[in-house]
Amino acid sequence: MARDNRLWGAERLRGESARPRPPSGQSWATFLRNHLHQIWACDFLQTYDIWFRPLFAFFIIELGSRKIVSVGVTSNPSSSWVAQQLRNATAFGVGPRFIIRDRDDKYGSEFDRAARGVGARVLKTPVRSPRANSFCERFLGSVRRECLDHVLVLGERHLLDTLVEYARYFERARTHQGIGQLVPAGCSTAAAGSGGVLVSPVLNLPGDCLGARK
Repeated sequence: MARDNRLWGAERLRGESARPRPPSGQSWATFLRNHLHQIWACDFLQTYDIWFRPLFAFFIIELGSRKIVSVGVTSNPSSSWVAQQLRNATAFGVGPRFIIRDRDDKYGSEFDRAARGVGARVLKTPVRSPRANSFCERFLGSVRRECLDHVLVLGERHLLDTLVEYARYFERARTHQGIGQLVPAGCSTAAAGSGGVLVSPVLNLPGDCLGARK
């Protein structure tokens, strides 16, 4: 009676209670823990070049290892282009069991068909729930803070080259707390105990700029 008459106020029939039923099944966090090594997640990162033209970077990451499966850049993220990025990442017909994506119109039905073609089930996050794709959101934040906030992007190709180099650093040199301070590629951190600091130039400035700074 209490459930069917919630406007009765504070006075309730003795012994009645309107306790909500506990949710059935496992929580989202439990699902992620149970299937972490079978899940890919993908998302877009929008940025601008030096002329304020919008560019879109598209990332696919493997949650269990934190490896970057694919990175692509375009100024026109059509559904066909996005689906092709997934096909490129599963060129040998091998894909994850699950793929997490949001409900952005850029994906379209073609992306879902490409996922089903490799036996993957697409999991769409709820509307306005970025925490449901928290691994990818955390990664995109790292891309901004550690890379794009320090680069003036000259164009689409320049952005792609920059992100490819960042992906190489992210997998081979950057340790991650979520995987026990290891690197996704399984490489050891070079010179960790040597007491020295190694510097390796990655994105070099043009030769004339280097000459001017000597």
